[in-house]
Amino acid sequence: MRRGSGDGQVTRLGGTNLPRVGGYNQAVVLDAIRTRGAVSRVELAALTGLTNQTVSNVVRKLLDAGLVTETGHAPSSGGKRRTLLSPRPDGAYAVGVHLDPDSAVIVLVNLAGEVIVSRRLRLTAPDVPADVVDRVSRAVQRLIVRSAVDPARLLGLGIAAPGPIDGSSGCVVRPPNLPGWDRVPLVEMFAKATGLPVALDNDATAAAIGERWIGGEARAGSFLFIYLGTGIGAGIVLNNTVLHGDSGNAGEFGHMPVEPGDRVCHCGATDCLGPYCSPAAIIDDLLRRYGPVAADRIGVTGAAASLHDDWKALRRAARAGDPDAEDVVRRAARLIAQATRGAASLLDVGRVVLGGEALRGIEPILLEEIDSAVNRTSVARSIRPVVIEQSVIGDTVGAIGAASLVLHGNYAPGWRMLTDGAG
Repeated sequence: MRRGSGDGQVTRLGGTNLPRVGGYNQAVVLDAIRTRGAVSRVELAALTGLTNQTVSNVVRKLLDAGLVTETGHAPSSGGKRRTLLSPRPDGAYAVGVHLDPDSAVIVLVNLAGEVIVSRRLRLTAPDVPADVVDRVSRAVQRLIVRSAVDPARLLGLGIAAPGPIDGSSGCVVRPPNLPGWDRVPLVEMFAKATGLPVALDNDATAAAIGERWIGGEARAGSFLFIYLGTGIGAGIVLNNTVLHGDSGNAGEFGHMPVEPGDRVCHCGATDCLGPYCSPAAIIDDLLRRYGPVAADRIGVTGAAASLHDDWKALRRAARAGDPDAEDVVRRAARLIAQATRGAASLLDVGRVVLGGEALRGIEPILLEEIDSAVNRTSVARSIRPVVIEQSVIGDTVGAIGAASLVLHGNYAPGWRMLTDGAG
């Protein structure tokens, strides 16, 4: 298991009655139960396109596997009351790790995406990949022991890391926010250190997968997920399919061109979004525009080592209505909105979702600016508005998304299940 979302290339989510693809049918039925919540066998047949007999056989296998459970009955419509089916949260577990330049967030989640245990680990030597893998792996193993979950139901470990990612080799390739990480084979290193199957994806795509997995009916269909952490990225879900692109790096939102300026992106361009809207860039914008007086009032030092605390102080000031803090945040939000408008129009999505720990407290500003930009000019606005909303997961969307790589890879319907002779 290299990338837990690699099976998401088939856009058709209906089932098939061919006996050789029972595994695919099980994934289709389980996905329908997860998405819709409590649902009857008759409703599942209508949702999946499978025959009643096939649904009955598949549900029996899912019950025997402990992945779903019977949870009461639907109201009577005159005949026999229909038994309702729901996912069984303790049917499976996965560990997720979100790697950031200064810390790793580790979670262990159940099949419903509920966090059983979690930990934030400060990384003291983030420029040494071997040290990061060693410390995180030991923390993962301690977390598993602490959780006391059934080891037989622990499916694996998902890693959400800054991109670019080489999915074919399981490597992280020169991420700009992790200097010294040159083709680091994270899948191999974590598999060796933990003994677990490992899935790897970039943090924004992992967050989108987590949002799709946990969001149920609210996240069914298509959406653009914009992720703000140390940098900015995007995950793309179209018709329930997670897009990766030819190299596996679709969603490099930070390279969307905006108004050219004087900040050079690591790719060499001067009009990329990323260098103008990351937390470090917004803090620098405050210092450039309003100087040390405003910085002192807000509590911003501008020191590289204080980035985390400076960003918290700036967000807090913007939320409280400080005019200088709000101005620089809103300037960045307008650039993000400009890029979002282009992406939403290109993809024709009806929903944009915002997530990431760096957004905490300033979500209203971004929601307002993006909504204004997208719905003022959207070519489809006369058909339907684009919904702009926050993540259903919250701050830990990166880590929960990482765990969802494993759950999604094992249980989401995809083309590999159709081409696997074992079904």
